Amino acid sequence: MSTHDTHHADTGVNYLNASKGIGNWLLTLDHKRIGLMYLWSVMFFLLVGGTFALLIRLQLAFPGHGFLPQTAEGKNMYNEFFTLHGVIMVFLVIIPGIPAALGNFFLPLQLGAKDVAFPKLNLASFYLYWIGAIMAIVAILGGNLGWWGRLDTGWTFYTSYSLTTSGPVILAVSAAFILGFSSIFTGLNFVATIHKMRCPGMGWYRMPLFLWAVYATAIIQVLATPVLGITLLLLIMERCDIIHIFNPAKGGDPILFQHFFWFYSHPAVYIMILPGMGVISEIISAQSKKVIFGYKAIANSSIAIAVISFVVWGHHMFMSGQTTYAGAVFSFLTFAVAIPTAIKVCNWVATLYQGSISLDTPMLYALSFLFLFTIGGLTGIPLATLSTDIVFHDTYYVVAHFHYVMFGGTIIAFFAGLHYWWPKMFGRMYNEFIAKCCCLTIFVGFNLCFFTQFFLGFAGFPRRYYSYGVDHELGDVWRTMSGFSSIGAMILGFGVLVSFVNLIVAVYTGKKASDNPWGGTTLEWTAATPPPTLNFDHDVSIDRDPYIYGKNTGHH
Repeated sequence: MSTHDTHHADTGVNYLNASKGIGNWLLTLDHKRIGLMYLWSVMFFLLVGGTFALLIRLQLAFPGHGFLPQTAEGKNMYNEFFTLHGVIMVFLVIIPGIPAALGNFFLPLQLGAKDVAFPKLNLASFYLYWIGAIMAIVAILGGNLGWWGRLDTGWTFYTSYSLTTSGPVILAVSAAFILGFSSIFTGLNFVATIHKMRCPGMGWYRMPLFLWAVYATAIIQVLATPVLGITLLLLIMERCDIIHIFNPAKGGDPILFQHFFWFYSHPAVYIMILPGMGVISEIISAQSKKVIFGYKAIANSSIAIAVISFVVWGHHMFMSGQTTYAGAVFSFLTFAVAIPTAIKVCNWVATLYQGSISLDTPMLYALSFLFLFTIGGLTGIPLATLSTDIVFHDTYYVVAHFHYVMFGGTIIAFFAGLHYWWPKMFGRMYNEFIAKCCCLTIFVGFNLCFFTQFFLGFAGFPRRYYSYGVDHELGDVWRTMSGFSSIGAMILGFGVLVSFVNLIVAVYTGKKASDNPWGGTTLEWTAATPPPTLNFDHDVSIDRDPYIYGKNTGHH
C-alpha cells in the first residue's frame, strides 16, 4: 500500500511452527493462533448445528409421519432439535464466526500492527467462548441422559414458557450469558486496537473496509450485549423465584422480556452481517482489480447501520399488542436501515462494472452473497410493513427471509473469507475445482431449500410445527414444497461438508501459496505466507489509500 518494496527473508519460521506443543497453543497470546482456534471451533459447531437442521428437515419431509414418533416424546424431541439448531448457530457460529476467527487473525495484519491491544483479554474471550459452549453441551446431553428435562424453549428463551418448562433453562441461559461476555471482550479489544494501533500513515479513511465493518460490529457488541446479559440474569432470577418481572401469573409482563431480548437481538443481526459485508468489500475490489466504488460511503454506511440497528427492535413485535403508533414508527425505522445497506450493494455492483474480474472461488462466493443477500433484503420489506407482516407472521416466509440474510449473507460471506484468506493463513492453496463445485452445490442446495419456503409461507405453513396433515386444500402444496426444501437441505449439507474437507486437506497436501495469490493491496498481503509471529519483519507504514491497483503496491 505504500512506496518501498522490502523482500522478506524466508526463514521458514512462522506463527504455525514457531513453537510446538498443545500447551503453547492453549496459552498463546498470538492473535493469529487464537483466531485459528476460534476458526476450528466455529467450523465444528457449524457442522453440529447444521446436523440438527437436517434432522428438522428430515422430520418435515414426510407429512404426518416423520422419523420421530407421533407422541409427546417425539414432539419434545423435535422442539429440542429446533432449540439446539438455533442456539448453536446463533451463539456459537454466526455471531462469533467472522469477527472472532477472521477478525482476530487479520485485523492486526490489516492495521500493520504486531498484535491486538489486549492479547490476554483476547485469550480470555476464547476460553469464555468454550466455557459457554461446554455449559450449553452439558445442558443438551444432560437432557438426553435423563438428568433433567430437554431444552426446548427455542433460541429466544421466550417467557412465559421458559419460566415453566422443566428443561435446563438456567444452565443454557448461563451459557448464553458467558458467551455474551466473550463477545464484549472481543469488541472492546477491537475498538482499542483500531483506535490506538494503526500503523503510521493509516488515517480513518485509509483503513480497509473490513476494518470499518469489524469496528461497527464491535461498537454494537460493546453497547448491546450488556442488555442481553441483564435480561438473561433477570430470567435466571425469575426461574429461581427471587423476582417476578416476566411471569404474568405473579404480576409480571412477558412482553417486557421481548422488548429486552430484541433490543439486543436485532442489533445482533448486524453483529452477524456487518463483518460479512466487510469481507465482500475486500474480495470484490481484489477480484475486480478496481478501486472500491464510493469507499467513504461504504465505510460510513457501516456506522450508520450500527446506529440505526438500536432503534428497530419493535418490528419483531408487531403482533405483540404494541400500539399502532409504535408499530408505524418501528416500520419506518426498519425501512430506514435499508438505505445504508442498499448503498453497499449498489457500490459493490458499481465496483464490478468494467472490472477485470477473476472468477476464482472467493469471487464466486461473493457473487453468491450479492444475489442471496439481496433476496433476503427485499423479502424483508413485507415483514417491515404492518399490513403484510400480519399475514406472514409465524409462517415459513419468515424462516426463509431469516435464512437468506443469515446463511445467504453471513455464512456465505464466511465461506468467501475462508477461501480468500486461507492461502495466507496456512501457506497452501486448496483444490480450486473442488472449491468451485462446492460453491455451486451450496448455492443450488440453499436456494432449493429456502426459496421454496417462501411459497410455503404464502400457503400459510406455520413455523415450529413438528408435523402436519395434507387433508385440506393446500395440503399438496405443503407436501411438495416441504419435500423440495428437505432435498435442498441435504444438497446444502453435502456441499458444506465437502468444502470443509477440501480446505482441511489443503493444509497438508495443497501446493505452496504465494504471498499474494489474489493481487490484493491491503497490508496483510505484504506479510510473509504464513505470517511470522510478529506479523511483519519490518516497520510498516503507508502513504496512500487502500485498493489502489497498479505496479506501485509495495510497503516499507
